[in-house]
Amino acid sequence: MVNIFPGRYAAQIDKPLVLFLIGMRINKFAAIGKWWPVAKAMPEMLRELSKQKDAGILGYNNYLWGRNLLVIQYWETFEKLLAYAHDRDGLHFPAWAAFNRAIGNDGSVGIWHETYKVEPGKFESIYVNMPRIGLAVAARHLPASGGLSKAADRMQG
Repeated sequence: MVNIFPGRYAAQIDKPLVLFLIGMRINKFAAIGKWWPVAKAMPEMLRELSKQKDAGILGYNNYLWGRNLLVIQYWETFEKLLAYAHDRDGLHFPAWAAFNRAIGNDGSVGIWHETYKVEPGKFESIYVNMPRIGLAVAARHLPASGGLSKAADRMQG
């Protein structure tokens, strides 16, 4: 069961972290043999990362809407994200090679990612009557009171 935190909470960090958005779009539903292996690969990679405490992933959230899948990931550093992406012994490297061999530019499946560096004092968040979600899965999850009660104050860090 999901643990709901009644009231107002905010996420707080003391050092930079990396926000990594990665998604997949099913462009041709009938091409299940193309998109199913891609869709199946991400949960396997997330399980692998969750077992490797020094890999650098701090937390993640999965989303599905229509023909789109999205994973929002939080990483300790960009360097650790790149190290995982290029690790020939990890699941990502062979999955990426398989994607390029099986799909390439045929248009059946789309994939994308965006990477952002999040600095303390350069973001704000609020979660009301929510489980830990978004940045709160990777940061300190604190009651949004006192110095965290207003958006402008939360933006100050």
